[in-house]
Amino acid sequence: MALYENPEFFLIIPLIVYLLYLLSRRGKISSEPTNWPLVGMMPAFVQNLHRGHDKVTEVLSECGGTYEVKGPWFCNMDMVFTSDPANIHHVFSKNFSNYPKGPELRKIFEILGDGIFVADFELWEIHRKTTLSQLTHAKFSSSLERTVWHKVETGLLPVLDYFCKQGTDFDLQDIFQRFTFDNICEFVLDYDPCSLSIELPYVPCEKAFSNVAEPLLQRYLIPETIWKLQKWLKIGNEKKLMEASEAFDEFIYPHIRLKNGEQENDFNILKAFEKVYKEKNIGPPDGLRDFLKDTSLSLMFAGRDTTSTCLTWLFWLIAVNPLAEIKIQEEIETQLQLKEDKKWRFFNVEESCKLIYLHGALCESLRLFPPLALQHKSPIRSDILPSGHYLPENSKLIISFYSVGRLESVWGKDCLEFKPERWITQSGGIKHEPSYKFPAFNAGPRTCLGKEMAFIQMKMVAASIIYHYNIQLVEGHPVIPRASIILQARHGLRVRLSKRNV
Repeated sequence: MALYENPEFFLIIPLIVYLLYLLSRRGKISSEPTNWPLVGMMPAFVQNLHRGHDKVTEVLSECGGTYEVKGPWFCNMDMVFTSDPANIHHVFSKNFSNYPKGPELRKIFEILGDGIFVADFELWEIHRKTTLSQLTHAKFSSSLERTVWHKVETGLLPVLDYFCKQGTDFDLQDIFQRFTFDNICEFVLDYDPCSLSIELPYVPCEKAFSNVAEPLLQRYLIPETIWKLQKWLKIGNEKKLMEASEAFDEFIYPHIRLKNGEQENDFNILKAFEKVYKEKNIGPPDGLRDFLKDTSLSLMFAGRDTTSTCLTWLFWLIAVNPLAEIKIQEEIETQLQLKEDKKWRFFNVEESCKLIYLHGALCESLRLFPPLALQHKSPIRSDILPSGHYLPENSKLIISFYSVGRLESVWGKDCLEFKPERWITQSGGIKHEPSYKFPAFNAGPRTCLGKEMAFIQMKMVAASIIYHYNIQLVEGHPVIPRASIILQARHGLRVRLSKRNV
């Protein structure tokens, strides 16, 4: 009788598989995933999906900063993960032209259309130059100050005062997301949706930004055929993406106002993009509104999620490091001369530059919890990374920004500690770190144009809260990163406030 005809054979199969698994682990680095026949390393991906960023960091830390991941043989999911600063510098700067966003990324982020995040070549240059012209406009700094302080005065402080008087806990991450959403809508659409008010109204578009973060990461980690099938069936994470896309369209389109003979305001970002769309013949006339919607959506993504995420982790970090909070309080009172006046006042962009220790604390938040946790690149020509790893053309390269800030080889033995001092020079100035070592704002030609805008806004918000309130974390509430593209706190940041005696 043939072996496969013996029923005992089928009872032995699970034991054989288990023994092969144990043999595969002998002598292996503890965090390295097993490369199984047919399915590759997919089981490890699935098992660690809830803590994906930390799992990747463990593997990269133990494997020299770069690791080749094998996917199921039939799914074209092999990819290389890296957090090696030399590789980052090579890909984002030295060999930049060989690493466009590419068609794979455009498929994953199709929700962004022709926005700057997925644009390549000439379209990307148009986006970048037009946005830069607005951020360097003579009226920009004063407009930024006015908009941020207005929202602090009419939205942030009244809401925080309300919770303080009620003595109830609340989600500080939600407050930051509403604050930055209102601000970026004002900047891009010239419209304040007032999502940050005492009523905390439900604004579908504002919530949609959080709802797309995990589904977009899922598209990296599961075969394309599966997520496309989900999309066709309108189920699972793909249904969430479709609902979010509808919410974006319903919110943004009504606020796109074309010129139609109106007097032109030289400081209006959508008017600037409308002008360049027509001058450069980017697309047909009937495609203008779609282009402006895509442009608005990308700018809103950048303005809402990155700033609110950094602020969330900053306040968690200083809550668990109270000595740092005290130093920030003392710096605010000294540098803004609040000790003498005993009265809070708004400060301008130039004065924000005096808050060196607060700047260092923000940098630590960005180092340990970069809002954009990873980046996808694909070489149009085969390449060899400085680490020695070979990349065929159109292969997948995933750069883990999250891991870069947590590698001892990059930041030293204290890499997991919150130390704002590491960003301060001996002369008391702000210490500069190269972007390939600190890629929170991307690196190379695609470095974030809104970096300075983000720091100014975050200092205004952080200083206002730290000066006015004592912040206490809700005991027992878990604060951990989401397994998503944007590194938000999975369960929010629940806190209680009390007034400071100032």
